[in-house]
Amino acid sequence: MLDTRIRDFAGEIHRPLTPGYEALRRPWNLRLDAHPALVAEAADAEDVRRAVLAARERDLPFAVQSTGHGTLVPCDGGLLLRTGRLASVEVDPARAIARVGPGATWADVLAAAEPYGLAPISGTGSVGVTGYTLGGGAGWLSRLYGYAADSVVSAEVVTADGRRLTASPDENPDLFWALRGGSGSFGVVTSLAFRLYPVRWVYAGLAMYPVERAADVLARYREWAPAEPDELSTAVLLMRMPDSPQVPEPLRGRPVLGIRVFHVGTEEAAQRWLAPLLEVAGPPLAPGFAEMTFGEASLALGGPPHPPMAVRQHIDLFDDLPGGLTDALCAALGSGGPSVSAIEVRHWGGAMAKPGPDAGPAGHRDTPYSVIVSAVSGGPDGPEFAAVDGVAGAIAPYATGGSFLNFLTDTSRTRSAFTEANHARLARIKRDWDPGNRFRLNHNIVPA
Repeated sequence: MLDTRIRDFAGEIHRPLTPGYEALRRPWNLRLDAHPALVAEAADAEDVRRAVLAARERDLPFAVQSTGHGTLVPCDGGLLLRTGRLASVEVDPARAIARVGPGATWADVLAAAEPYGLAPISGTGSVGVTGYTLGGGAGWLSRLYGYAADSVVSAEVVTADGRRLTASPDENPDLFWALRGGSGSFGVVTSLAFRLYPVRWVYAGLAMYPVERAADVLARYREWAPAEPDELSTAVLLMRMPDSPQVPEPLRGRPVLGIRVFHVGTEEAAQRWLAPLLEVAGPPLAPGFAEMTFGEASLALGGPPHPPMAVRQHIDLFDDLPGGLTDALCAALGSGGPSVSAIEVRHWGGAMAKPGPDAGPAGHRDTPYSVIVSAVSGGPDGPEFAAVDGVAGAIAPYATGGSFLNFLTDTSRTRSAFTEANHARLARIKRDWDPGNRFRLNHNIVPA
């Protein structure tokens, strides 16, 4: 029988058929049905070290889960370490630095930073900070300030051999480089420090338009987006709205076109820049842009926390948005049979494409566009997921072959999230820090 004790572990340990195990074993995406041998809830950073050593000593598969949004590989028969209790957030307003524990969410950081007029390069509020940042982190402020990974100043890490150490520009700089966008393959981060930015008010929101305007709007977006200022972040969305009472009557149960805006500046400046795009979109079915605080905008665009659900997502990157590509996207929400839930066309660039000399491996920085195709289903094998594959096949001829780690759910494509040079360097660093590939149940970088 497997010994499921962890020596001197201060937190709680849950085994199959014991209270808490069923809820804690599950990731956010219900397409995964993991059955670890034990789930350990860490009480402090030393518990993290004890769990890593226990899995190593018993040769158990090992995985880390905070909110579970980034979980992609089941930890069957292994040790699943939950870090949700380690949710501390400390803000140093004088230095504009936040230091967080591995269980902190972006909502926690927003609440701590906003009283000082500071903002992080954040994702959806319910998403964990650490996993998001290790994957690169493309947020509302990324066109102005870069990836979330670019703002990291140091990390406390437990390595595969159970050491606790600091990764920074001055201490273990190779590990520090790898952590800033290279995934969770290199260690378990127990504390993360990163820069905050002086952003209090923004002009942001999501406006809805008739889906019949989609082809014209995407054609204009192709012409317009390359010139948008770094202060402005936009995306064009094709969405099938739910047929539910919570959705306004003009939108209920129908496909719609959405334009998402996040502008660090005044309403007047934003409207001036957006005018050529909105002119083509025409009168909105549901206007959605307004001046608000950064925190309010983050909540409005991210929405309330979504309960666990079965989701399939596909991402591709593009150098251009030619007519053949946009035609394929506009056809994807056609009537008849199960279809995708949403398609997002996003413009990247800005500060993400202008990295500093010490930038980490996050992203294909020169690629200006992404397309993300998503579907939600009532079960892990819903027919909607086949529709995602259909759209992915239709747009593949126009894609670069690259991807972005945070939005990539297919672990067979992990290598596609990096340039060849960065992936080769990551593999060498992995060999130095985790030659046995203990941290592999993720977007794994295989040791060189």
